Amino acid sequence: MNLKKNEIYETTVTGMTTEGSGVGRVNDTAVFISNSAIGDVLKTRIIKTSKNYAIGRTEEIIIPSPDRVNPDCKYFVQCGGCTYRHISYDAELQIKYQRVEDAVTRIGGFRNLKINPIVSCENRCFYRNKAQLPFGKDNHSNTIMGFYAYHSHRIIDSDCCLLQPPVFSEISRIVRDWAVRNNVSVYDEILHRGLLRHLYIRIAEVTGEIMVCLVINGKSVPYKNELIDRLKYVNGFKSLQLNVNTQKTNVILGKECIKLYGSNYITDILCGLKFNISPLSFYQVNRTQAEKLYSIAENYAKLSNDDILLDLYCGTGTIGLSMAKKVKKLIGVEIIPQAIENAKKNAALNGIDNAEFICADAAKATVKLEKQGIKPDVVILDPPRKGCDKSLIETVVKMTPDKVVYVSCDSATMARDISIFNELGYKPTEITPVDMFPATPHVETVVLMSRPMTEHEKYGEYFMNRSVSDIMSEYSEQHDEWH
Repeated sequence: MNLKKNEIYETTVTGMTTEGSGVGRVNDTAVFISNSAIGDVLKTRIIKTSKNYAIGRTEEIIIPSPDRVNPDCKYFVQCGGCTYRHISYDAELQIKYQRVEDAVTRIGGFRNLKINPIVSCENRCFYRNKAQLPFGKDNHSNTIMGFYAYHSHRIIDSDCCLLQPPVFSEISRIVRDWAVRNNVSVYDEILHRGLLRHLYIRIAEVTGEIMVCLVINGKSVPYKNELIDRLKYVNGFKSLQLNVNTQKTNVILGKECIKLYGSNYITDILCGLKFNISPLSFYQVNRTQAEKLYSIAENYAKLSNDDILLDLYCGTGTIGLSMAKKVKKLIGVEIIPQAIENAKKNAALNGIDNAEFICADAAKATVKLEKQGIKPDVVILDPPRKGCDKSLIETVVKMTPDKVVYVSCDSATMARDISIFNELGYKPTEITPVDMFPATPHVETVVLMSRPMTEHEKYGEYFMNRSVSDIMSEYSEQHDEWH
């Protein structure tokens, strides 16, 4: 029987989608239900149907899941920022671990691959060092600012977020009050009119330095001195910037930044290195968990001071630079020119002189390096969510590194890619999931892959692990057998 829209059905939630919706079944049809938990027995109203699935909304919780907790955020149900504020953290970690395991077995085809326990985050709240808050108008033409509702551009007006440090709430109130007091216009994305598009805030966790950036549909803002004077009362405030975005686009940031006050950047410390962070710089959103992730990657790499380390998709160089002083040479590759410039500056800032950064497509760069005879001992891959092109994987394999360390933000593409590596001779030996973004459905993974030893290397290892007397004794026994 087909499910009917607006009808109510009873269902039990037995799993989770990759986006964090619960999955139940009604009449053999999968029903996806947001804000549900594994083990819930629900009365569910069908709000959308299709040939293979339906989307439902909880009308009543008949039997609550044992994983359920009371959400600690008043905006949770409406806001699209968090997914798992209604279940315990242990349950959230289990869901994320299961997501990785399912991808490895179902997509990758691996049955006995070692998956370590997920690395949890000490702070489920206040871990984000960056916020991008859209401006808008409510039905009464009042200026609002907050977060988009799930899968929409409808702004949920809010004055705080539990994922962000409390100082961000202080700054957002100051900026909102300044905009309302001075009747500063707010951007309308349909009409492409109005000035204020987003409030963009960054904080350096270790130094406490704060950058405030207004993303605007123009090149200047009125009453800037009043805003600066009020922001000066915020502890750590170091910079006020304008980011110019006059394009009719959903992309948040434009390419031009204008300094209104203070420095062009703030400085943070990651893995013992200094990093200057400008409005357009990439920097890990959860710095503390990034250190854990980089530590796992370094442990997998097992670097020596004779090694050449190739860091593909290097961004601003953070992961490669964190290991640069342990290798002979670091080569970083990234297609974004500004990221490469930032990587070079980060190397200079930390006195790292054995790093070379190349602005190029990763696949083309590896072909060029391979033709030049450059043979990396270790390759680190940190691709975007779509994963790696097969041609890139094939070229990496041709370079015959001893180890490949794959850092992934998407379990499905990771599983697909390591399966290709495996077919080409690089066997995945170990995976560690890392929870970088608590309360959201995202999970990072670090994978170690090693190439098989050649016959020459096997013989070398055989002799290195045996004493001369053992070798002579074995030889004598074989000699006796031959005669």
